[in-house]
Amino acid sequence: MSEHVPVRVASPYFEDLCVGVVFDDAPAVTLTSGHAMFHEATFGDRLRLPLDIELSRAVTGAAQPLANPNLVCNVAIGQTTGPSGRVLGNLFYRGLILRRPVFIGDTIRTTTQIVAMRQNRAKPNRAATGMVVMEVHVENQQGATVLHFWRCPMLPCRDADAATGHADTFDAISRDLDMAAVDTAVPRGWRLNVFRARVPGAHFADVAAGTTYVIEGRDTVTCAPEVARMTLNVAGAHTDAGASTYERRLVYGGHTISVASAHITRALPNLVTLLAWRSCDHTAPVFEEDILRTEVSVTDRIPLEPEGGLVDLHVRVWAERSRAPHDEEQVLEWHVIGLMA
Repeated sequence: MSEHVPVRVASPYFEDLCVGVVFDDAPAVTLTSGHAMFHEATFGDRLRLPLDIELSRAVTGAAQPLANPNLVCNVAIGQTTGPSGRVLGNLFYRGLILRRPVFIGDTIRTTTQIVAMRQNRAKPNRAATGMVVMEVHVENQQGATVLHFWRCPMLPCRDADAATGHADTFDAISRDLDMAAVDTAVPRGWRLNVFRARVPGAHFADVAAGTTYVIEGRDTVTCAPEVARMTLNVAGAHTDAGASTYERRLVYGGHTISVASAHITRALPNLVTLLAWRSCDHTAPVFEEDILRTEVSVTDRIPLEPEGGLVDLHVRVWAERSRAPHDEEQVLEWHVIGLMA
């Protein structure tokens, strides 16, 4: 009887990747009310259309409620983590645009392509690492693009002293958002006048550029591994402290973003939806039981015809470490565009 050699199941190291490789084997995900409920229970997001099916029907014309845009982004990001399962940290997201609305009951499929690689400069007593830029396309069950963005994880090298020669510039990943594409992504068929008529309080016309909202209510990070698992995120650092360089489980970056988004809906309770991210940078790691607080600044207002408009938001998040009370560190710098009626 021949002896079978065990097959090792693991994510690639930096050296195992190369520019041009495409990953399209992640399971497609049909978003259900279960996903929506778990997302809501974890983050407490007060965005109205995913919560109120009657309002969502009246505004969007769709039978199912709008899926929270951060739920969509989190699942799509999770679908990209096969090639970045050894991630040490995700450095940034760029150019994220929700091209079409996604509703509960829709199925999303994600394709990830490696478009640039750069090994980090060697430092004494530090094992070799590299940065990988991934371009991500997300389609619904009809084959229509619903989301497109770039993300940049940092991965370890298999050889601690590796010299891979990868030295791509990231110049092709523009920091400037394609505003023509954002304009195309605005759901023109939505009845924003119905939203404005049914929902009391401040709307687009009432929001002033230059306003900063300091949200006093903070949130403690909980359910971090559960969020990673629910979104198919296989990055070991989020579920296994031994896979993290911090010797603690690292909280998935989308978790921090989703907490920040929930805080935005306290500052702007009549936000209709989020449409795009100009940029999103994780400036420091987040760990379970960190306490997060958020400040939201309105940097610009862009009126739309025939009604409503876009609000450009600068969102900053700080973490108070559970092991060092009252010692804050900024952990997120996020520039995001929302739609208001």
